Amino acid sequence: MSPDPTYDVVVALTYYAPYVSGVTEAARVTAEGLVARGLRVLVIAGHHDPRTPVRERINGVDVLRTRVVARIGKGIVSPGFVPTVLRWGRRARLVHLHLPMLEAGAIASGLRGTPVVTTYQCDVTLPPGTFNRVQVAVLDRSHALALRRSGLVLVTSEDYARSSRLAGAMREHVQAVPAPAVDRSGGTPRFRDGDGLHVGFLGRIVEEKGLEYLVRGFRALGPDARLLIGGDFTKVAGGSVVDRVRAAIGGDPRISLLGFVPDAELPDFYASLDVFALPSVNSLEAFGLVQVEAMMQGVPAVATDLPGVRMPVRDTGFGRVVPPRDAEAITSALLELADAPLDREAGAREAQNRYLDRVVVDRHVALFEELLGRRLTPS
Repeated sequence: MSPDPTYDVVVALTYYAPYVSGVTEAARVTAEGLVARGLRVLVIAGHHDPRTPVRERINGVDVLRTRVVARIGKGIVSPGFVPTVLRWGRRARLVHLHLPMLEAGAIASGLRGTPVVTTYQCDVTLPPGTFNRVQVAVLDRSHALALRRSGLVLVTSEDYARSSRLAGAMREHVQAVPAPAVDRSGGTPRFRDGDGLHVGFLGRIVEEKGLEYLVRGFRALGPDARLLIGGDFTKVAGGSVVDRVRAAIGGDPRISLLGFVPDAELPDFYASLDVFALPSVNSLEAFGLVQVEAMMQGVPAVATDLPGVRMPVRDTGFGRVVPPRDAEAITSALLELADAPLDREAGAREAQNRYLDRVVVDRHVALFEELLGRRLTPS
């Protein structure tokens, strides 16, 4: 990183790579896509993993991490985060915030004229309790302030935006832009075990994913079926529910708990599946990037009927939508897709046309330039 560069885009979010979540992946793929188009991009995030450097360059993106002094649930406390974002953001052409982020309101208020784009990923939902209610109220207030001060608000779907607690704060500046999905083609089905229906899940093993319902729904299938559950359960902000998932599995040998699946193995993972399942149970899931990656490889999805989450299946017709927390509905959807397979080639083509990273990043660039009233990318 040069001593004092001016960036085209400064990106701010709580967690960044190597941490993996839907929010961080959407931010990472977008930032790297902007760099590929000739823009200078700086990402500022909390230094959540002390094994990572304070400063580094990842695939052309400069990354700066600020010291973390405490953790509160899924959040972090980093006193230097807001001043650092403001210092770099005031010299940038545009600042891109990825919410949820406690500091969003303070950052948007302090940028002194730098245009702000806010990607609002999802409302925050926490378990019952006085302290959690206070956290949610504070987050909502900060998020609402950031949304009102943003020149552009991006959401993954109008469906989710309409249902959000903060719909009123988005005003007329909201645009629906899906999360960018990476092409994971070229894999071999090395995760398969036999010829039966192979169902897959990929994501952090956390409560909002509703994995117990997927496990229970899957266990009603025949002996040749297999369930592959990929995702981290050792370094998860807020804690994992892997013990609850293991209890639901109950030693069923047809179910494999794979742990974290590295990027290099994702093509093989998707190539091994007949159906992808996203059994989310609350508003912390607003899109489901992994279901889109699977669709782009010709794998239909079973997704829950939640705002935003249901839209990739609805928009493409490539899968089934089921009620949340309904194991029997999951069983029925899996059996239906096994008995009457959808056109995988047509489904993949439709998903790629909508969600492929280069398509989505082009949309970001066009909206950024419209906001600024001038070109960002080199001619």
